[in-house]
Amino acid sequence: MCDYSLESLVSREAEVGDVLVTCSFSTTTTRGFCAPGKPEVAVCLKPGTELAFEQPVQTSGIWGYVEQAFSQEARLARFRQVDVDKPGTHHDAVELADGRIFKVNALREGQRATVIQLPAMEDGTREEKPHVHVNETARESELI
Repeated sequence: MCDYSLESLVSREAEVGDVLVTCSFSTTTTRGFCAPGKPEVAVCLKPGTELAFEQPVQTSGIWGYVEQAFSQEARLARFRQVDVDKPGTHHDAVELADGRIFKVNALREGQRATVIQLPAMEDGTREEKPHVHVNETARESELI
């Protein structure tokens, strides 16, 4: 899903293997995910989508960026929605493997993540997509 404030943007659903970048969208105050070099199209994730961040997750804070993940294992996250009972607030979030939850709107821009798995469908099956191998090291030229 895309957060409520992204509903007026062009968007598409995430697919296994997509490399996504955290970005701000020019017509909103919301951060979300887009494809590298395509900040005009929001990439929407369904709750339960699993992501592998290339680097430890960072959030924006009063004093700049704060590194939130302290190990390579903590780069894995699951997309979810929080505070759904509170209209007019951001709902999109990522939950790290250690249980910490951060709203997508608080993530530092430019972080790269690969969609490694989509959530199960209502009938318990998964969409048939090829397995994705996540490269453990990113080349400098690929970083935004």
